[in-house]
Amino acid sequence: MSFHADATDLSEQISCRQITCEEVMRAYLDQIARLNPAVNAIVSLQPEDELLAQARNADIELSRGDRRGWMHGFPIAIKDLSATAGIRTTYGSPLQATNLPAEDSLMVKRIREAGAIIIGKTNTPEFGLGSHTYNPIFGVTRNAYDSNLSAGGSSGGAAVALALDMVPIADGSDMMGSLRNPAGWNNVFGFRPSFGRVPSAPSPDVFLHQLSTNGPMAKTARDLARFLDVIAGYAPEAPLSLATEPTSFAEGLDRDVKDLRIGWIGSWGGYYPTEHGVLELTRAGLGALADQGATVEDLTPEFEANRLWDAWLVLRQWAVSQRLQPLLVSDGSIELLKPEARWELEQGLRLTAGDVHWASVTRSDWVRYLQKLFSQFDVLALPTAQIFAFPAELTWPSSINDRPMDTYHRWMEIVVPGSLSGHPVAAVPAGFDGSGRAMGIQLLGRARADRELLQIVSCFERNAPWVRQAPALLAHASL
Repeated sequence: MSFHADATDLSEQISCRQITCEEVMRAYLDQIARLNPAVNAIVSLQPEDELLAQARNADIELSRGDRRGWMHGFPIAIKDLSATAGIRTTYGSPLQATNLPAEDSLMVKRIREAGAIIIGKTNTPEFGLGSHTYNPIFGVTRNAYDSNLSAGGSSGGAAVALALDMVPIADGSDMMGSLRNPAGWNNVFGFRPSFGRVPSAPSPDVFLHQLSTNGPMAKTARDLARFLDVIAGYAPEAPLSLATEPTSFAEGLDRDVKDLRIGWIGSWGGYYPTEHGVLELTRAGLGALADQGATVEDLTPEFEANRLWDAWLVLRQWAVSQRLQPLLVSDGSIELLKPEARWELEQGLRLTAGDVHWASVTRSDWVRYLQKLFSQFDVLALPTAQIFAFPAELTWPSSINDRPMDTYHRWMEIVVPGSLSGHPVAAVPAGFDGSGRAMGIQLLGRARADRELLQIVSCFERNAPWVRQAPALLAHASL
């Protein structure tokens, strides 16, 4: 078989029996064998004979006229932060190195029900902390376009596996840009859905700690939308989840954008330090929409960006510390955490109820302010990161333009406005700099307007030829 940049086309070929699920599985496993050693994107890969047996069974189902769903026969690797029954789920941490879940997470159940075959996991930083994918269990994941560079994170393994055709579609999750930054650095699309669109379960708490969400990654807007159809929808075990849409998110993607109003936030009037070339490349990338009639207007929000950062620190530390504390089963176990995780835990345990309330009110003020902005604009735009991908051996960048970074994630502060909003945020490829490093653009949409934002992404894609620029590794390993 030949690789398909479009998972929707692959789905149709499987459904029409133009290619068998076994042939698909063999092709992707061969691609993983060729390319994964260079980038370390897929981990906990399951035995080949077991995966081929599952693929043959999927073919038998099709021969009986039993097609389970859009992803029937797809080989999928799940991000190593989501529970997979019978497949090790480590969270990239020595504290969970032998964790073998008895059941799937809700998202994984939905993916299996749609016909996918879980082949393994995609690599992630320890507990998803930090936008650089490395951990003491599996090591570093390297960029699809330059293996000397970081893949981003925490969905770094997913983005690289997708960009290098080791999977046809990928899941990710996003608290602090974990879908957006790796998508930008690996020239693929990522989509952080609206708050509640993709429910997370099981979870000890179903009402608080709502900063992170699962979401799709893909090479096309249509594939993003089709995958969102699979994982979105109300679930009783997640009472804040949104109702299932009456029609597919993939319907009606080809809208007209001639009256679209884009607010270009950029560096928030210089508040965010940015590496030379980031703003120029991403601002120019919006030409993909402007050339179709959209209007791009420079915007510096009349809201103190440092208030968002201070609120973010509190809410993130509170959420992360409550996630990690139950895992500290012995006095020495905290020493097994990487320094950044330990810092989050220690800071979070010092917080008071008043601190958390203040941060939540600040977040609420930001959402109220966004309502005013969206009376003037249809979408807001920023880069997906403040710097280009850095060397893979680095833990995190300590400065940008000689401005010191006071935390391990300060260089990713530019994603915080989207994370705190609860609005849908898409990451679209902006192109490449003179050194061949990819960068992306965040498109922040209206509240719960996932469908509208996907339409905008589709319009962007059709006028952005760089989204089809393949990594050099693929030139030597095509099927």
